[in-house]
Amino acid sequence: MNSLLVAGTTSDAGKSVLVAALCRWLSRRGARVAPFKAQNMSNNSVVTTSGGEIGRAQAVQAMAAGVESDVRFNPVLLKPGSDRTSQVVVLGRVAGEATALSYRERKAELLHTVTATLSELRSEYDYVICEGAGSPAEINLRAQDIANMGLARAAELPVLVVGDIDRGGVFAQLFGTLALLDPADQALVSGFVVNKFRGEPELLTPGLRELGELTGRTVHGVLPWSEELWLDAEDSLSYVADGVVGRPAPPVGEQWLRVAVPRLPRVSNATDVEALAAEPGVSVRFVTEPSRIADADLVVLPGSKSTVADLDWLRRTGLAEAVLEHAAAGLPVLGICGGFQMLGKRIVDHVESGAEIDALGLLDMEIEFETAKTLGNPTGIALRQPVSGYEIHHGRVRRPPETDPLVLLPDGNGEGALHGSVAGTHWHGLFENDAFRRDFLERAARIAGRTGFRVAADTSFAELRRVQLDLLGDMVEHHLDTDALLRLLDRGVPAGLPRVSSGLVSP
Repeated sequence: MNSLLVAGTTSDAGKSVLVAALCRWLSRRGARVAPFKAQNMSNNSVVTTSGGEIGRAQAVQAMAAGVESDVRFNPVLLKPGSDRTSQVVVLGRVAGEATALSYRERKAELLHTVTATLSELRSEYDYVICEGAGSPAEINLRAQDIANMGLARAAELPVLVVGDIDRGGVFAQLFGTLALLDPADQALVSGFVVNKFRGEPELLTPGLRELGELTGRTVHGVLPWSEELWLDAEDSLSYVADGVVGRPAPPVGEQWLRVAVPRLPRVSNATDVEALAAEPGVSVRFVTEPSRIADADLVVLPGSKSTVADLDWLRRTGLAEAVLEHAAAGLPVLGICGGFQMLGKRIVDHVESGAEIDALGLLDMEIEFETAKTLGNPTGIALRQPVSGYEIHHGRVRRPPETDPLVLLPDGNGEGALHGSVAGTHWHGLFENDAFRRDFLERAARIAGRTGFRVAADTSFAELRRVQLDLLGDMVEHHLDTDALLRLLDRGVPAGLPRVSSGLVSP
């Protein structure tokens, strides 16, 4: 044995964070470790060095492990385009669209892909830390499950169940999750972890002890709530509308720079703006109503998995008119990927929406969607600074804007647009380039008249992320029973785990 599965009582219980933390801890011990999520549903994704697409959470977990991202770390990625359909990405490449019902028919084939991929990784790495999806106790989906207990059964993985105590009811979450599983699934659940605890640990002791008596499983530790952890959210649901992103440090100069980011219903790669939020004196908010635009210095239209539908939402909410008024006042606007496409005059989309519509008209260009998706890790020069990023989009610029490009490419061509106070790019990750980010923010502040704003000379996004990943590793070392975790990894499921009855399944 060299693997375990981290399952959660709910979405956002802490599975992704715990997997990243375990990867960091094991890597610092000198082990070669890989993350693995059989099936991820998220519009936050990245492009690996081999040119395939995986969920951003798995890319961050790979960073935590100190290894290059690999499409095998997330063999199945579902990218929701609506409430009923998702694009299916298998081993980094688009493999069609599916509804919730039609996807069931593909599960047997995908389970084979998933287990074969995991087997490869287990043969190449000292340890593989697997992440479940949603909750393993979603009994309506268990028969076709390939991400939770279906994977654990197929690969004989010990399972750790993590629960979020900050939501309340964590003991019921943990007990109920176990009790709803059938006996064969229960036999693999090897312990619990409590996440996001605020307060005195001694107050939990009686409950932890009784949970152990009721289930025959040990709670392997309690991870504390940390205000310092905020980078690289798993998906857009982690971003609260009208809430400040991150933990903004006080301004270096005399003024803050206020950034408004419309929280599109199908926002993708919302993590682009986290690097902006890393700068002292920059307040970034995801917004859902027009008054927040009126208060902003810079508006950033983020990426979207459904550009046409999200542009319609932008208009229906009044946010589109607010963005146009912001631009008409000469204030800075930036569009990223789908947001960039919205800035043009017209969008021709016979791939995602089947529609042809007028866009916002802030840039004199037209966008046409093509079936083949652009995936890449390009480099270039932007605002005189060397930059790198990544591309994930169907839309192509059919008629380029007659403006300066935002990025000058090595072959002499341009990418994106820079026209007065309006800029746009198909590239994600540009703001992770520190020098470019500083120059862009200084330019935006100057255009917005925020003469008292100053950038910090020493903010390093890569270093900030490294500190966050090390904090995760520290949390495992200081708050979890690492000897017990190593036993699970090296020896597998403990013998003699009892069955628990909920009254709904036979013990």
